[in-house]
Amino acid sequence: MQAARYRAFPTGPGGFSGFNGEFQSEAGFSWTSTYAPRSHAVNKKARSSRSFRERVAAVVGSCTNCFAPRLEIKEAHENPPISEIDVQDVSISPISRISSTSSTSNNISIQRGDSSQTKSWQDQFSFQEICKATSNFSEQNKIGSGNFGTVYKAKLRDGSIIAVKRATKNMHGGGNISAEFRSEIQMLSKVEHLNLVKFLGYVEYDDERLILVEYVNNGTLRQHLDGSQGEPLEFAQRLNIAIDIVHAIAYLHGYTDHPIIHRDIKSSNILLTEHLRAKVADFGFARLAPENPEMTHVSTLVKGTAGYVDPEYLRTNQLTDRSDVYSFGVLLVELVTGRRPIERGRGRGRQQRLTTEWALRKCRKGDAVLVMDPRMRRSSGVVAAVEKVMALAAECTAPDRAARPGMRRCAELLWSVRRDLQQEQQRSASASAGARPHDGSTYAPLSWRA
Repeated sequence: MQAARYRAFPTGPGGFSGFNGEFQSEAGFSWTSTYAPRSHAVNKKARSSRSFRERVAAVVGSCTNCFAPRLEIKEAHENPPISEIDVQDVSISPISRISSTSSTSNNISIQRGDSSQTKSWQDQFSFQEICKATSNFSEQNKIGSGNFGTVYKAKLRDGSIIAVKRATKNMHGGGNISAEFRSEIQMLSKVEHLNLVKFLGYVEYDDERLILVEYVNNGTLRQHLDGSQGEPLEFAQRLNIAIDIVHAIAYLHGYTDHPIIHRDIKSSNILLTEHLRAKVADFGFARLAPENPEMTHVSTLVKGTAGYVDPEYLRTNQLTDRSDVYSFGVLLVELVTGRRPIERGRGRGRQQRLTTEWALRKCRKGDAVLVMDPRMRRSSGVVAAVEKVMALAAECTAPDRAARPGMRRCAELLWSVRRDLQQEQQRSASASAGARPHDGSTYAPLSWRA
């Protein structure tokens, strides 16, 4: 079969118009598909339905509105945090949503409210009561750990469940709040969104630093992708999770009083509810974007997690909202493949391999289906959607930050992908209702191919 090539001409970061034979992306990739136009009868040996780059170009064309180096990598099973700290980089503004006593007191004021902020009330809790609620920070109540410290499940006296983030003692000294603690309470107090973990309050007591947030009861996205939590996620569920995440980041970048750069978007910072709604957590590395519109970036030491960090930020120490876009692109690849961003023992000579590079290289060859998590059911509609998502991931991880789309544009694209997938599934369901015999339109799970 003769290879079909498509070309789209960029109209700006994340924008395209027209076709002319071959696709050349802003990132310099040329995408080729060896597939005929999409068919409902797809067998296991088929690699793709057509060029996934063509699909994204078509999706973008259908959108008429736009929401218009210092690095230390630690060897660990988890992708480690990059934890260079520059205290002077963190500026603190007054916090109006919560109030807390000084470190010499033992009380905390917690403000609660629903998402519409139509009501709120306050309860007083002593540090001793928080200790009691967590069974003195017992291992049984430990639910996670991160850049800031350890997270515990706490049951308050009224029966409600919250999460308590306890800072490690070396995160602060001399009674002063650490940069990460200060940054996190500052950022959390400024935001409220369905897809962000809700901030309840904080505690300062002697040398203890605690942040109280809502408890999200279904583990992290990384746990679900690893198979240690819940049932395997189908692609439609993963797509919904991606859309929840993009909503949260778009809100931080464009809908808060002052734009916020999260700086640590990763699967272990995405919490899932029992209904698989995603909530972005952990604002310890977050930074306010420049106040002056003429300023293009914030100069700061590199923070983040290996495998997710924007290479341009890593090279120049210049942070922009497109650094979050890069991390989101890595997360999209993670959702499709189920793999961690850095895989040890899979590269040449059994060295580490970057999953994003490996997956996009496969997709350039028209082999998008081979990078899919084998636990996902495959159909022609799912493969087509995966091609679009992987193409968007390629744009998000472009080496030049100017070539990356904004988060609102990413949201539009993912909405279109979900709409097309739902329409395809409805057509398939209608066809199945009219013709019961199996037509071979569903793939069996594939084995990994390195």
